[in-house]
Amino acid sequence: MSVEQIEHQDKDDNKHENKHENQDGATEGITTHAASATGTTTAAAALRTYAVAPGVRLNVRSGPGTNYPIVRVLPAGSRVPIYCQSPGTWVTGTYGTSNIWDNISNGEFVSDAYVYTGSDGYVASRCS
Repeated sequence: MSVEQIEHQDKDDNKHENKHENQDGATEGITTHAASATGTTTAAAALRTYAVAPGVRLNVRSGPGTNYPIVRVLPAGSRVPIYCQSPGTWVTGTYGTSNIWDNISNGEFVSDAYVYTGSDGYVASRCS
């Protein structure tokens, strides 16, 4: 299934967003273009998001392991970006057993065992 979404803001912002969802449910190729008052255009890097396992409210932790504090909980039906991945504690989840932890924001990690990436291995670079 292919979904394309185009978003327009008011004339002052001139923001346009294109979105494409591929067959495995991952969103990819999101590109945002914004025109400033001077007429220059900037483009953001493509961002891919991944689906959290259906029906799962996923704990977001401050580091790559169950020993790190929970900083928030993602609601069921969430999608997450993966900026980098790090080895951590082993977790058994919907998509198997893994020690890979996905960095979804600054200081926020989720277990890859609950994120559908289509792979049992790393899909992003290792966190430094």
